[in-house]
Amino acid sequence: MGNIEVALRWLNEGKTIDLEQGWDFIQKGIIKLKNILEGLPEAQFSSEHYMMLYSTIYTMCTQKPPHDYAQQLYDKYKESFEEYITSTVLPSLREKHDEFMLRELVQRWSNHKIMVRWLSQFFRYLDCYFIARRSLPTLNEVGLTCFRDLVYLELNGKVRDAVISLIDHEREGEQIDRALLKNVLDIFVEIGMGQMDYYENDFEAALLEDTAAYYSRKASNWILEDSCTDYILKAEECLRREKDRVSHYLHSSSELKLLEVCSDSWPDYMLKKVQHELLSVYATQVLEKAHSGCHALLRDDKVDDLSRMYRLFSKLPRGLEPVSSTFKQHVTAEGTTLVKQAEDAASNKKADKKDVVGLQEQVFVRKVIELHDKYLTYVNDCFMNHTLFHKALKEAFEVFCNKGVAGSSSSELLATFCDNILKKGGSEKLSDEAIEETLEKVVKLLAYICDKDLFAEFYRKKLARRLLWDKSANDEHERSILTKLKQQCGGQFTSKMERMVTDRTLARENQSNFEEYLSNNANANPGIDLTVTVLTTGFWPSYKSFDLNLPEEMVKCVEVFKEFYQTKTKHRKLTWIFSLGSCNINGKFDTKTIEMIMTTYQASVLLLFNGSDRLSYQEIVTQLNLTDDDVVRLLHSLSCAKYKILNKEPNNKTISPTDYFEFNSKFTDKMRRIKIPLPPVDEKKKVIEDVDKDRRYAIDACIVRIMKSRKVLGHQQLVMECVEQLSRMFKPDFKAIKKRIEDLITRDYLERDKDNPNMFRYLA
Repeated sequence: MGNIEVALRWLNEGKTIDLEQGWDFIQKGIIKLKNILEGLPEAQFSSEHYMMLYSTIYTMCTQKPPHDYAQQLYDKYKESFEEYITSTVLPSLREKHDEFMLRELVQRWSNHKIMVRWLSQFFRYLDCYFIARRSLPTLNEVGLTCFRDLVYLELNGKVRDAVISLIDHEREGEQIDRALLKNVLDIFVEIGMGQMDYYENDFEAALLEDTAAYYSRKASNWILEDSCTDYILKAEECLRREKDRVSHYLHSSSELKLLEVCSDSWPDYMLKKVQHELLSVYATQVLEKAHSGCHALLRDDKVDDLSRMYRLFSKLPRGLEPVSSTFKQHVTAEGTTLVKQAEDAASNKKADKKDVVGLQEQVFVRKVIELHDKYLTYVNDCFMNHTLFHKALKEAFEVFCNKGVAGSSSSELLATFCDNILKKGGSEKLSDEAIEETLEKVVKLLAYICDKDLFAEFYRKKLARRLLWDKSANDEHERSILTKLKQQCGGQFTSKMERMVTDRTLARENQSNFEEYLSNNANANPGIDLTVTVLTTGFWPSYKSFDLNLPEEMVKCVEVFKEFYQTKTKHRKLTWIFSLGSCNINGKFDTKTIEMIMTTYQASVLLLFNGSDRLSYQEIVTQLNLTDDDVVRLLHSLSCAKYKILNKEPNNKTISPTDYFEFNSKFTDKMRRIKIPLPPVDEKKKVIEDVDKDRRYAIDACIVRIMKSRKVLGHQQLVMECVEQLSRMFKPDFKAIKKRIEDLITRDYLERDKDNPNMFRYLA
């Protein structure tokens, strides 16, 4: 209390306090604070003592010159820290090592901050007035700078090495004091007083270098010893632990940089070489490991490992490209294998061609759909819906989906597959939901087909057969797939097909009206049951139309329907397509009467024998007014096939112009109702011819459209623009485009430039 009383007397009496006396009083207060920090027996500061110290300093700073000692006190404030650090702090730190040194450092730094805070309060007047007017470092800055210059600069290397050593121990699975590390690293941050330079330069750079070296050593061992799966597991676990390490004791600014060392996610960062050694060097080796690489993971359906591989390689610049390339190669190989299996199955099949095609569309298309389902799931789940893998899947399927199988194009197979699903009695026995789902998948496959126009024509032919012969199982499914095709390929793609479905609905209404007309007109009696389907020309496939000499029984039917139709409209002309008709005829044989289902043409042949017992080939041709090819098919189906309704002379399997035919009254069958088919006609050739013709028109229209807008264009640019515009429906051949250009030149749509033959001009 003696010192406090002396100071109080100075202040009460207003005496001038000289530097030596005042500092002696202040220094004893500083020594008291040091003793408290060192844990020595010392009473805490009383409020009175605190005020005496503050007031003494205030008075010494505000006395009139030459007794204003602000500058001297500012200097002695700094000397107090230097003396304490030199005499007490540094010796205690120098005698300790490793983790013990770190604990001592944390304690000394904590004490130092307390000392700075207390002394800054004692000397507060300096901060408020003297320092502010002179633009000097603040008391807090002076205190922290002393610790930095005397302690940090001497020990930061040892501290850094001790910290990194502990981190490496933790990486090896040992337990460490994470709270201690966080406190030590906070010193690196706080010593910068708002700047991260000391943390980044003195610690972070060394940590990143050590991390790179550590994982480089690990990776070089793992790549030799471990499978691809184990390597990826370890790599992912390292990333997880480093992220966890950052969140617990490293400063947040280190997170991206530290993970950069493991994942190479910032290619421009200064440690790119280290990243390269850690991951990029081994990326190819990991992916191409003989029995466990990416190919093996795909082969063995290791979805979890593939997901892990994606997560790891997505952190590398362009790291997913080799993964997606491998994925594409694998899918392409599997699809090509399916094509080969379908080819082998078709070549080994001992049935007729129709059965072979049925086998192809059943086995091949179904397996392709399953393959697409499988790897689309991989893209969505394992590869997180990444566009690179969608592109790889698309390119892979484009390779084998456009390969033919046993002479049938993929467009034909897809159309046949759809037909089998949608027609009555198809081999695919599916629920309504399964049909919708399957149709959706077929439309997705169509996106990979180059010749979409060929598919459209095959599909339209088969749709026509389903609609005309009432083979469609469900009208809703027919409309549903057309909606899906429209969304995929555009309205022009399905416009004719949609009108065909509408026509069939209108035809049913028309038939109802016809039946009502017959019931209301007693004179209008066709004599036999008649059903007529009225179609709109232009929307349906083209069919042969001959002036068939109908039997008398059928002529009256046609006339009755014409009369009915004229009551509805007089502006439309009916063209009868008898080749699409069917008849039910009762055949009165010796043993029993058998109902026979056949085409209108076949029925016309048989009805000739109601008036004649024996007819020559030439007589039949003359009376029917059909071509030789059609008559040969008809007579073959009735005399040489399964059901021999007619007897042929001579008795062989070949129809010739010199043959004679008689009604086989002795024919019998265990069934009372039989269907007599016509030999199948290969429509494929006609479909392809029709599509080629349409393509010529499409190429012509495209060239004219381009030239009309561009006026002048070079050959190469014209061809490329043509290909780009037409590729949505088919892949045009360059030679075909060149041929169409030449044709348009001869028709005066285009002309060559006189000076440059590779330049074309549009002629309006």
